[in-house]
Amino acid sequence: MSETRSQIGSVALVALFVTALTTAQLTASKLLAFGLPVEVPVTGATIILPGAALAYALTFFASDCYSELYGRRAAQVMVNVGFVMNFVLLALVWSTILAPAANPESASQYRAVLAPGTNIVIGSLLAYVVSQNWDVLVFHRIRDATGESMLWLRNIASTATSQAIDTVIFVVVAFYVAPRVLGFGDPFSVSVVLSLIVGQYLLKLLIALIDTPFVYAVVGALGGSQISGGEDAWAAK
Repeated sequence: MSETRSQIGSVALVALFVTALTTAQLTASKLLAFGLPVEVPVTGATIILPGAALAYALTFFASDCYSELYGRRAAQVMVNVGFVMNFVLLALVWSTILAPAANPESASQYRAVLAPGTNIVIGSLLAYVVSQNWDVLVFHRIRDATGESMLWLRNIASTATSQAIDTVIFVVVAFYVAPRVLGFGDPFSVSVVLSLIVGQYLLKLLIALIDTPFVYAVVGALGGSQISGGEDAWAAK
């Protein structure tokens, strides 16, 4: 694999990770509803989930590709840098909210739309730092046990378990705890919170199954794993 392709692949995966992460923070407050052909426990025939579900699922796809290509330490660096970028996003949003406005009415609407996003970011931060690091840890524990084979197993197992952790922490904090503590937006009822957890996790689990061929494709296109020196490997140079 050429040095140029290695650099492009590394930058592209980090860019996808950060773009999906920030998009998730800005879209999570919209609730989506999808009808199902059958009823499932808690949600019934309709699943309700935050608008960020798809964008956030892409972060796990990017981190799994990055883990396989460049190693556990490099992936954890990417995950933790992304964590810090959440604070940058929060600071930029609130600096804009608090800045003097030319049109007070528009400013009020702007605040009403974006201020509740603080709940989303706080919930996401807590969920993110736990679930993403768990995802990288499980991925490489399985890789240590299976070697370079069975990429499908570590992709599905790491994503499925980390998404479960992420979903519970995020939904409970963002839609139930933070609105009560911070006073931004209206807290959801317990029944809606449970429905959001089930709905979001079902979608994430489906994506984890569907994205496995794409993980293989990306890893193959970028020349396969470049890990050397165990889990201390860094991104390709």
